[in-house]
Amino acid sequence: MIPGQKFLTLLRDIAADKRLAFMLLLGFSSGLPFLLVFSTQSARLREVGITRTDIGLMFYATLFYSIKFLWAPLLERFDPPVLGRMMGRWRGWLLITQMGVILGLFGLAGSNPASSLGMTIFWTTVTAFFAASQDVVIDGWRINVIPRDRQGIMLAVSQLGYRVGILCAGAGALYLAEYFDWQAAYGAMAALMLVGILAALLAPDPPPAAEKETLEGKLVSVFDDGKPASPQRASNWPDWLIAYKEALSDLFLRRGWILLPIMLLIALYRLPDFLAGVMSNPLYIDLGFSKAEIANISKIYGFAIGLTAPFVGGFCIWRFGLMPSLLFGGIAAATSHLSMALLAAKGADSTYLALAVSVESFAGGFAGTALMAYMSSLTSPAFAASQYALLSSLYALPGKLLAGMSGKMVDLFGYPVFFSATSTIGLPVAILCLIVWRSADKEAPARPEEEREEASLAGEGGRR
Repeated sequence: MIPGQKFLTLLRDIAADKRLAFMLLLGFSSGLPFLLVFSTQSARLREVGITRTDIGLMFYATLFYSIKFLWAPLLERFDPPVLGRMMGRWRGWLLITQMGVILGLFGLAGSNPASSLGMTIFWTTVTAFFAASQDVVIDGWRINVIPRDRQGIMLAVSQLGYRVGILCAGAGALYLAEYFDWQAAYGAMAALMLVGILAALLAPDPPPAAEKETLEGKLVSVFDDGKPASPQRASNWPDWLIAYKEALSDLFLRRGWILLPIMLLIALYRLPDFLAGVMSNPLYIDLGFSKAEIANISKIYGFAIGLTAPFVGGFCIWRFGLMPSLLFGGIAAATSHLSMALLAAKGADSTYLALAVSVESFAGGFAGTALMAYMSSLTSPAFAASQYALLSSLYALPGKLLAGMSGKMVDLFGYPVFFSATSTIGLPVAILCLIVWRSADKEAPARPEEEREEASLAGEGGRR
């Protein structure tokens, strides 16, 4: 099936299953705040004269996206106060986190980075914390509300909604800032979060989960001297700590030693995108492009290109397999930054801007689809939210730690050298892909049923 036909099939599925329709709305709610504390925010800061070094350092305020695994098991294990009894665990946490995002965005709307950068940083931190927590809850709801054999279509729908949210936070916010001001832009984005509130109020509850297989005498604990944990020993752990222990032990038990190169691969896979992403809008501003030009080419045109990438990625996963697609996506995403180096060298030329946006949007969307499908295939249904939060945090954490220094690197070496350097990360990514791929081939005969199930899950689509 060609990508266009897959897209039409996807739209039919959304219309037929209300869970997919709510997943579309929640995907939008997840994508909306991301750029507002990331590249859209960097354009706002650069426009008022904040230095590139300070813009890069401010990016550390978004690290909550990278460390959400620290509190993900608590959201998965415990009900929220009051709302848990009224709405259930997942929808209760959804409403709380979305209200927090709205509060943070209104705070950003009322702040002025030119005169009070500290308040802008504070509200960016608030927004990032609740937005990252919202992502944990949405992933938990997604994995629990629909059977595993339908997770692929849920991922594709989530990706579609996420990219529409990105479009609104990118092009929409830039247009509003161009023709009104940044306060109006951020206020409007806060109002759009009502889409997520509506989904949280009306979405169906996940069915009662099957009893989880715990570590109390059933799984081998990697934390308890490699011996089965007895009920007496397990009872010495506080409930909140057991939530972490069970999720991590399950992951290590099922994957073994190969989990180490897998985690390194995930950590490096999107590193070039994080390094380059925080400096893309400052580059456009420094080259002299207007906010409207950036919105037209980088956001709207880039959105159209990027929207095709998940479906092409899903088709390639189905046709060629997950690991070949993961390998191609990693190499393509890293080398695509050479187009940004070319733009920086050529100057304010709309043709080169369109070329850079085309290459980066498609390669990044393809790689993101492959990576999300791969990470989803690694999780266990019993601990899906916690394990997926750990893996998605792992892929973001190194990039966000280093991205904070991206402004300083540009100041030292210039844009062309900086973007060229980020492309070289594709080499270790390719090597790690081959190592993991070879290990998966060796393990396949020993685990045929598990591999077929994971391949089925991975072959449909992905987000972020």
